[in-house]
Amino acid sequence: MKEQTRTLVILHTAVFLAGWTGIFGRMISLGGLPLVWYRMMISVATLVAVLALTRRLHKVGWRAIAQIASCGILLALHWVAFFASIQTANVSIGVACIATTCFFTALFDPLINRKKASGPEVFLSFLSIVGVLLIFSLDIRYRLGIALGLLSAALYSVFSLFNINVARRTGEPTDTMLLYELVGGVLFLTLCIPIYTKLLPGESVAPESRDILWLVLLGSIFTVVPFLFQLQALRKLSAFTVNLTYNLEPLYSIALAALLFGEHREVGWSFWIGLVLIVLSVLLQTRRIRP
Repeated sequence: MKEQTRTLVILHTAVFLAGWTGIFGRMISLGGLPLVWYRMMISVATLVAVLALTRRLHKVGWRAIAQIASCGILLALHWVAFFASIQTANVSIGVACIATTCFFTALFDPLINRKKASGPEVFLSFLSIVGVLLIFSLDIRYRLGIALGLLSAALYSVFSLFNINVARRTGEPTDTMLLYELVGGVLFLTLCIPIYTKLLPGESVAPESRDILWLVLLGSIFTVVPFLFQLQALRKLSAFTVNLTYNLEPLYSIALAALLFGEHREVGWSFWIGLVLIVLSVLLQTRRIRP
């Protein structure tokens, strides 16, 4: 097998594994916050083991750790909102809303980085909004899930923008960044758990026996492995190729949800038209920034 073909196989494997994330959100009985808490703890343990075995685990200054960990709080909140969206609505709606991240990036980037808004990005964001409005026309029972999905996309957009700035300031490699972001997220959610149990006394933070396997798989193989595979692919392929391929992630999730849970029977024509518009805006934006 040629090296480039092998790299493409690794990349598509990473995207396919990432597409399972939403599926676990529906299979695991825990609420969004405790689910993410366990996921991040398992991911920390897995990533520490991987970095230690590959001799890439090194000391980081406290100032850098504080900056990186603060990004981890945003990542944790993004995941909590994402899984809550799936559990309130369904997998298809949750991942469709995540595709609006480009819209929120076009909105927040000029504010955070103090630069002029891009006309083409505003137009492409408009396509995303039309898509969301079409999805929002679904039965009213899905609207809380859609709102949580949009919140998740907004949080991920802010996380990405801050993550880029922190990476430039600290100069730390991506895998080290992820480790301390996960640690920051775990510490933040640990502080939130008592508040969660007080506000929702009927919700358990202890996983059921059937949840343990799913949590271990989610936190290790379906979180750390796609990330490491993505890093490996970026060494051989352009960022454009990697980003374009990752646009398949929500499509994998929707296909898996239809196959496993029959979710295609829960949504109507407006969902599919809205999804097409959202994916189209993402593809056009990726094409526009191609180097």
